[in-house]
Amino acid sequence: MNAEKNKPIKRSEYIAALSRDHHAGLLFCWKIKEGLRKNVPLDKILKYINFFWNSHLKEHFREEETLLFNRLSDELSRRGKSEHLMIEQRISRLNYQGSETADGYLAFAELVTTHIRFEERTLFPHLEAALPASVLRQVGDFLSAQHQETFIDNYPDEFWSKSHPQ
Repeated sequence: MNAEKNKPIKRSEYIAALSRDHHAGLLFCWKIKEGLRKNVPLDKILKYINFFWNSHLKEHFREEETLLFNRLSDELSRRGKSEHLMIEQRISRLNYQGSETADGYLAFAELVTTHIRFEERTLFPHLEAALPASVLRQVGDFLSAQHQETFIDNYPDEFWSKSHPQ
C-alpha cells in the first residue's frame, strides 16, 4: 500500500471549512451508492439528491466560485467551475428526463466524487500557492463567519441504512 497516497492532505486553515464540506459530499455519494446497492427506488434517491443540493451543495459551489475560483483566470479554476456546472446539469437531468437508470445515478455519484478529489488533491493546493496570504485570510474570515456550525445531513429517510424490498 502506498503510504503517500493515503497521507492526509494538509489544508490551509483558511479554507478548511470547504474541505470539511467535501467530507459531507463524499458521504452524500456513498449514501447514493448504498441506496443503489440496496435497490432503493430511484425516486427516493432523487429526493435525497435534491435535498442535499438545495440545503448544502448549491451554496458550497457558490462559495467556492465566489471566494476562490473567480480570483484566478487559469485552467484549474475554470475546470472547477466547469465541473460545478456539469454536476448541476446532471441534477437537472435526473429531475426532468425521468429516464435515468441506476447506472445514471451511479455515474452522478462518481462525477461528484471525482470532482471532490480533484479539488482536494489539485485545485485547492494550487489556489493555496497562487493566492496571496491576505486573500486567503479574507476568505477564511468570511468562511468562519458563515460556517459557525458544520453542515448536518438530517435527511429524514435514511434509505442507505435500511433493507428495501426488490
